[in-house]
Amino acid sequence: MATSAIAGKMTEFMERASWIRKMFEEGARLKAEHGPDKVCDFSLGNPDLAPPPEFQRALEKWATDTTPGLHSYMPNAGFPQVRQRIAQEVERAHKVLPKVDDVIMTVGAAGGLNIIFKAILNPGEEVIVPRPFFVEYGFYVDNHGGRLVPVECNPDFSLNMGAIEEAINEKTKAVLINSPNNPSGAIYDEGSIRELAALLERASEQVGHTIFLVSDEPYRKLVFTGATVPPLMKHYRNTIVTTSFSKDLSIPGERIGYVAVHPEAQERQLLSGALTLANRILGFVNAPALMQRVVADALEAKVDCSIYERRRDLFAEILTDAGLEFTMPQGAFYFFPVSPIKDDTEFARILQEELILAVPGTGFGLPGHFRLAFCVQDEVIARSRDGFKRAVERAKAAS
Repeated sequence: MATSAIAGKMTEFMERASWIRKMFEEGARLKAEHGPDKVCDFSLGNPDLAPPPEFQRALEKWATDTTPGLHSYMPNAGFPQVRQRIAQEVERAHKVLPKVDDVIMTVGAAGGLNIIFKAILNPGEEVIVPRPFFVEYGFYVDNHGGRLVPVECNPDFSLNMGAIEEAINEKTKAVLINSPNNPSGAIYDEGSIRELAALLERASEQVGHTIFLVSDEPYRKLVFTGATVPPLMKHYRNTIVTTSFSKDLSIPGERIGYVAVHPEAQERQLLSGALTLANRILGFVNAPALMQRVVADALEAKVDCSIYERRRDLFAEILTDAGLEFTMPQGAFYFFPVSPIKDDTEFARILQEELILAVPGTGFGLPGHFRLAFCVQDEVIARSRDGFKRAVERAKAAS
């Protein structure tokens, strides 16, 4: 029997590849068929706001700089002067100042997560993640021989400490969290972070090795009135943070982010060295030179979150009117409502017939829900009202 030229694992991965991309591609088909002004596409978390003026000014400044060597190779961890400024940014967020050598500029948060897992995972080791979670996490962990272990959350999407504790064993190498969360918009409060830190301290002693807390934070600055994202490094020394500027500066296509290691982390120097080496041998080599300089000049800037908050409130009213249950998102730009029928993929299909694109919760490890991205124009949200009502009525009638 002839064997495929493609790796069997990749064939399997393609069959269950990201629901987000599948729905995005379906949206493109529907827009071509019915016209873009008829389709309500909430499938992809692709920020639609323009980058803030500070970013534009910095981009123009560095793009017109003709200094010789400006675009040359650099240390694999990134420009030292940029990493120094990033370290100060981490201190503002986490109340702990990393050393410059403990900051690595990366090709977005995806690049950051991959170098983290390359650096810390031995074959067969496990990474615990609360549901719901960004679907690519499983692929990233698998890239480096590990295994993703999803655990249940509480009904309001907060951390379920009992579920996390029960999942920890001698193979556990990290707990991965994402707050504000994609897809739920939930923020893990400071009390939960303190409790998680204490749990990981105890568990590390019990299993005889460090269990890292890995935080994926691209939405940290996208929070709504009254919400705050607590510091992690303040509470747990074996914390590794990664983030990107994709959402707060609205530049996802520029693929720029960083990893920061707590200055008191176990084997800190060895860990930072492994992260830097992983940056090189995974093929990233280093983060783009131009974007490193640009984001360093725009660290205090962010998009206008009040626009996303206005859209959230409009969407909440529409979903309530349609009879859908949901937990109000505290940050990011997603709703994760409960499907009115058990089969979330079937409800996504019904929505699609109403020219509404949503992603089934199955794609985020939590069936029975569906994700809606509200980083779209207000009028797209507004015109979805009748379609949601009809879809809910049809789904309930057929169940």
